Amino acid sequence: MAEKKILTRSGYEKLENELNDLTVNQRKEIAQKIKEAREQGDLSENAEYDAAKEEQRNIEARIAELETILKNVEIVEEEELSFDRVNIGCLVTVQEKKSKKNMVFHMVGSTEANSMTGKISNESPIGSALMGHKKGETVVVLAPVGEITYKIVKIEKA
Repeated sequence: MAEKKILTRSGYEKLENELNDLTVNQRKEIAQKIKEAREQGDLSENAEYDAAKEEQRNIEARIAELETILKNVEIVEEEELSFDRVNIGCLVTVQEKKSKKNMVFHMVGSTEANSMTGKISNESPIGSALMGHKKGETVVVLAPVGEITYKIVKIEKA
């Protein structure tokens, strides 16, 4: 049995839309590319055919991955969350103790995580350290660069 993935409602909908696009639109497009490449004759030296077949393999692999994720998902409904503690679906403002610099993290499940956009997983070092803590509490994160201490400044709806 596949492991349960935690997603916010918006993350679930994003993956559902991607799956729909892959199965409805991109499958048709790649089938057309393969058909056109076949019509060019000899497949043994047909770069367009090889590229289209590789693209088809990638699309089918992503479809299978998305279907597995969506079949084994636990959706966190943001409307039902309490914001007295850090949880998936909330925005957490923390202040790094040494630099006094504030950072905002959107807590999400590992499938949605993207550190470039401030979305951190509950399974990441920072995310797991913050989970369950309240505003005003201090947490210590064991990071590759050493211990980092954060104070939770604010917890709010994302």
